[in-house]
Amino acid sequence: MTEVSNDLMYELLKKIHQRMDRLENGIGEVKHEIVAMRLQALSTQTDINNIYSVTARIDQRLERIEQRLELRELAEPPQVPYEP
Repeated sequence: MTEVSNDLMYELLKKIHQRMDRLENGIGEVKHEIVAMRLQALSTQTDINNIYSVTARIDQRLERIEQRLELRELAEPPQVPYEP
């Protein structure tokens, strides 16, 4: 009877070992997918930061243009409307 129980235990341990191997492989795949998702999020964040920096440069240029226009308007003599 002890031989049967030892054989049964051995078979159960083999099945548990196989299941653990599959589980480890599955966990490895999930880890790779999480890394891929992190990289995707990082690239999206980088793209957004680039858009913000371009927008900031455009905003600075627009402010300089507006300042130039204001200075030019102040430097010009007042214009009288044209009356024919």
